[in-house]
Amino acid sequence: MTEAGDRTLLREFLLGLAKGMNAAADSVDRIGDTLVQVSQAYGHDDLEITVLPTVILIQTGEGEEGRVAIRSTVNASFRFDQIAALYRLIDHAKRAEIAPIDGINRLNEIGAMKPTHGWFVRTFGHALLTTGLALLLAPSWQGALVAFVLGAAIGVAKLVRSPTLQIVFPVFAAFVCALAVFLLAPHFAVGDPIRLLIAPLATFLPGGVLTTAVVELAAGQMLAGASRLVFGFVQLALLAFGILAAGTLVGVGSSSYVPLPADTTVPWWTAAIGVLLFAIGNYLHFSAPPRTFGWVLLVLLVAYGGQLLGGALIGAAVSGFIGALAMTPLVLWIASLRRGAPSQLTFLPAFWLLVPGAAGLVGLTEAIGTTRGYEDFAQAVVSIMSIALGVLIGTALYRVVHQGAEELADFHIEVPASLTEEEKPPFWARLVPGTPRTFWRRRRRRPAPDQRGDASSTPAATEESSPFSQATES
Repeated sequence: MTEAGDRTLLREFLLGLAKGMNAAADSVDRIGDTLVQVSQAYGHDDLEITVLPTVILIQTGEGEEGRVAIRSTVNASFRFDQIAALYRLIDHAKRAEIAPIDGINRLNEIGAMKPTHGWFVRTFGHALLTTGLALLLAPSWQGALVAFVLGAAIGVAKLVRSPTLQIVFPVFAAFVCALAVFLLAPHFAVGDPIRLLIAPLATFLPGGVLTTAVVELAAGQMLAGASRLVFGFVQLALLAFGILAAGTLVGVGSSSYVPLPADTTVPWWTAAIGVLLFAIGNYLHFSAPPRTFGWVLLVLLVAYGGQLLGGALIGAAVSGFIGALAMTPLVLWIASLRRGAPSQLTFLPAFWLLVPGAAGLVGLTEAIGTTRGYEDFAQAVVSIMSIALGVLIGTALYRVVHQGAEELADFHIEVPASLTEEEKPPFWARLVPGTPRTFWRRRRRRPAPDQRGDASSTPAATEESSPFSQATES
């Protein structure tokens, strides 16, 4: 195959990898770094890559030979089994162990993968993760039962794969969950209604989006971070609208939107049960590979333990900072192991457990539905920022330990080859025969006056130069 064909295939392969990593909810800076590593593994260092949450641009070649490919990423999301398969492919691509055409075919296979578990198991998994999160947010046995039923209903509805319905489905789910909780709260001890109804909406909460947005902003990715941050807050606003619409229909007072103190009648080991159910639910609902369950459970325990420690040391508002700081190096270390788990596969459940999205949704609902102003919403924003800061610092510490603290700024402007001046050789090189601009080149002898006519027609009229001067004479 021609070199142009190789570049075209590599370009399409890189675009496919970027779209897959976007579907895995990875950050744009990490996507760009991965594409650079893959292109270098295939012997191409002349790539220019620009990655945004919805647009990918890749240029191969320079000058008139340069080619630019643009792709818009669809609003797709991968299950955990697809994420694991994608990052196995990326590991092979970083070592150039797979041809680009085979990599493209493998990406198509990953996109068309069927879930490992059937619809009943996936629905049951969604109900379990909802129950586990309810035991952590609003500990109550009656509330856990309500969360299980609502989680099963939402899990069944999520089986419908329709891009049009996916746009309005989060608002509809928030409305239905809020309506059920507000109607049951006066008759059953369900705990805190506002936190209980958030548990079935866990997979809709943009906790990972908001945290990734803040990390991208801190990393200098202003366009990606700002757009993702706005997208996350719009998702929160839509969910809050569904909750407030249900509250208006039922006729609840503004006090129903204020979180109640946690129930202290449940035993201390309820939190451990909640974390375990949450891990099992994620494993079943998202069809995670079997070997990754232990790693996900370990990260969840470390994240929740760090959050508890942070709440005891520095307060609940920024407790997520300690949880994120504790689990981030662990996640990156697990991803570096040969039989570990991809970082996104363990990051996402930890984000949902640290509930930055839940804090934002509670704060926004209170700010709109009560007269307490925006103090609670500001506290929710602080919670989101603290979790993102913990992720950022944890990532930096891991890189310092494994890659060293010295880094060079990536700022270099290439001058076109046609405009670059020829480098003057050093003096010692000009003393060596056969080198460019050497002193030992034999000058051409001017032909005699009576031979000038013949010299113009035959090359033999000029005296031949030495062999080495033929190759170097300009």
